[in-house]
Amino acid sequence: MEAINLRSFKQKVRYHKKTMRRFLGKVEKAPPRRLDQLAEELDKQVWPETDCLSCANCCKTMTPTFTPKDIRRIAAHLDMTQDAFKEKWLYFDKKDGDWMNRKQPCQFLNLEDNKCSIYEVRPEDCAGFPHLTKKKVKEYIHVHQQNIEYCPATYKWVEKMQDALAAKS
Repeated sequence: MEAINLRSFKQKVRYHKKTMRRFLGKVEKAPPRRLDQLAEELDKQVWPETDCLSCANCCKTMTPTFTPKDIRRIAAHLDMTQDAFKEKWLYFDKKDGDWMNRKQPCQFLNLEDNKCSIYEVRPEDCAGFPHLTKKKVKEYIHVHQQNIEYCPATYKWVEKMQDALAAKS
């Protein structure tokens, strides 16, 4: 497993982001046969190559959405009321109807070791990130197009998908 250098990752993203987003758009418009199976295979290849603890870019630059279930679970874990938890850490995004972190990086991220202080009870959004095989790939392309910019695993997954589909052409 290779440690992630965020500076070089951001440079790669800057250079390849448009091409990757365009590629994903084409996949969305004309999904190749067995796309979801390919996504599963590539997911299994990406994770042994990805050291999330050397990165934590998602926790540093994004915010999860907190479901009511997440809020109940985390507040109980922190021995707080749900209202106190929301008041201290979250804001309500009226546009999307979501509870989100007030600040970035995430208040639960230890910046010294990139570990989450509430890992066992973290929001479902965090537990599933970057959602590479959450749903049918075609239905989640818009999420992957966003996440290539923040997540080296997603970036690697799309690179592998480009290679795999080019090899089939």
